[in-house]
Amino acid sequence: MPDTPMPALLSPQDRDRYGAFARRLAEAARVHTLQGFDRGIAATGKPMRDGSFDPVTRADRDAEAAIRALIEEAFPAHGIHGEEYGVKPGASPLCWVLDPIDGTRAYISALACWGTLIALCRHGRPVLGLMDLPVPGECFIGFGDTAQLLANGTARALQVRPCAALADATISTTDSYLFSPGRERDAFEALRTASRLQRYGLDCSAYGALARGGLDLVVETGLQAYDIAALVPIIEGAGGQVTDWRGGTAWQGGQVLATGDQRLHEQALRILAPAAC
Repeated sequence: MPDTPMPALLSPQDRDRYGAFARRLAEAARVHTLQGFDRGIAATGKPMRDGSFDPVTRADRDAEAAIRALIEEAFPAHGIHGEEYGVKPGASPLCWVLDPIDGTRAYISALACWGTLIALCRHGRPVLGLMDLPVPGECFIGFGDTAQLLANGTARALQVRPCAALADATISTTDSYLFSPGRERDAFEALRTASRLQRYGLDCSAYGALARGGLDLVVETGLQAYDIAALVPIIEGAGGQVTDWRGGTAWQGGQVLATGDQRLHEQALRILAPAAC
């Protein structure tokens, strides 16, 4: 990576070009994900050190394969980093980061909160993010300074809502048991106790709810780059912020905090920072 990275934002021409292409990728993924959803699709477990069940389905693999084939045909110099098929280095500073089904546990349980995540990164930094939720038929796309929700043939700007205090906040995490026992789980419990309302098990759709002004805060741990890269330009484009628990960049994964209101973000960081790793 060069000492001075290229500007984060895409030109208007590149926004149109890559935005349309990202939507094409999402449509290609839908062909495979919707075929398997709510039909009792079989899942196998990925090897996990702690012995937990981390499911993967044929739909995960087929959707990512379809996306990768389109990228390789249209932009052969671009890199690709996907959950199912790993990293393909590129000759370009641009790399597509893919999660074909974020929320596979929800997917195999016939719950509609799963989605496809597609990010375009320049020198590792996400400059375009797309989250496609096929069951409700919603597509979120962001460029860091703007974000839109595409649904029912219309587009509307996304905007987070103000929330100045944790005592008034609705927060979300996928599962409280994903936080490691000790300081990490204690920090989440302190955050939970200080908040007004908590919602669980929403996977990537929680970030969509944040971007559209329904939730105030999402906190996670143990994320990979493909879990979060696409969501950063959407949240930031809607006026929110995404950092790690120290307040640094979060697009590499790990411990992640996303909020709609900067005042809320600062309060949450004071609770989480002592447990940052």
